[in-house]
Amino acid sequence: MLDERKRRVLQAVIDDYIASAEPVGSRALARKHDLGVSPATIRNEMADLEMLGYLEHIHTSSGRVPSAKGYRFYVDGLIPPKPVSDEEKVLIDRWYQARVKRIDEVFQETARLISKMTRNVSLVLAPQVSQAAFRCLQFLPLDDHRVITVLMTDAGFVENKILEMPDGAEFEDFQRMARVINRVLAGKTIRSISESSLQMIEDEIQDSGLYASALEVIQRALDASKKERLYLGGTTMMLEQPEFHDVEKVKNLLLVLEEEELVKDILHAHTGRGLEVTIGRENENSSIQDCSIITATYHLDGELLGTLAVLGPTRMEYSKAMSLLEYMNTNISEVIRKYHWKV
Repeated sequence: MLDERKRRVLQAVIDDYIASAEPVGSRALARKHDLGVSPATIRNEMADLEMLGYLEHIHTSSGRVPSAKGYRFYVDGLIPPKPVSDEEKVLIDRWYQARVKRIDEVFQETARLISKMTRNVSLVLAPQVSQAAFRCLQFLPLDDHRVITVLMTDAGFVENKILEMPDGAEFEDFQRMARVINRVLAGKTIRSISESSLQMIEDEIQDSGLYASALEVIQRALDASKKERLYLGGTTMMLEQPEFHDVEKVKNLLLVLEEEELVKDILHAHTGRGLEVTIGRENENSSIQDCSIITATYHLDGELLGTLAVLGPTRMEYSKAMSLLEYMNTNISEVIRKYHWKV
């Protein structure tokens, strides 16, 4: 265990390095922080922290930088709280109000928002539609010949499509069909919609043209249920980070992000663990061992739905990213409920 002075010195070094991306020296530390000891004492403490594996020398610089072990100690016990401010909460709410027009955009805009606020890569693993229960099918009149069909689940998923009305059909026929479908499929998961259920719907509708229109939308939802949706944000923001001025590092990381199934596997490894931080070589994939990943799993009505994540250099602003993910994790279900009716 580190004594109190070493803990304070380590926290000061990491805070300064996160802010500056420059190795931290004892004199600069003494000037910026009221540690109550001389630069010589701070230098000795930093030497001890290096010997213990919490700090490292970079090249010939007289300053030091945190090691993965130092970051781990910082995240687990030293990190200063930085809750999402009231102003940031207002900005988040306004962002959704301005940008979300339909529920499947919630996840895309969440990825953009997280990357914008953390200046790092964000990843959002959206719910598997197959795990969600059918909620309702609605038809909205578009013009005399077309309707908009909207299929919604309790997890907020929406599948919509513009349909041509069969010859002789009226909008009231589509409303009648919606009532039949909603009664027959109520409470069923998308995956469990069976041939017998579809046959029951066809028998009650007694109109092959209308039934074919409804079946097209249901089939699209069944096809979408076969895979989760992965949204990325801020992939170009990594270029702003000094750590990624190395072209090879950026190239390797971009190659990983292009492998959707690989990224999903990385996020699945953290599913159900709440808020979790994986630092450097704690990541199994060698291409992201210069990075840290912060993940948070989100829920709706107690059901596990997906994962939010921030991917960035080990010198990331952990406190801000962790607080933001916690806030988004807590509030994403409310966002889904708020916008579930939008097309």
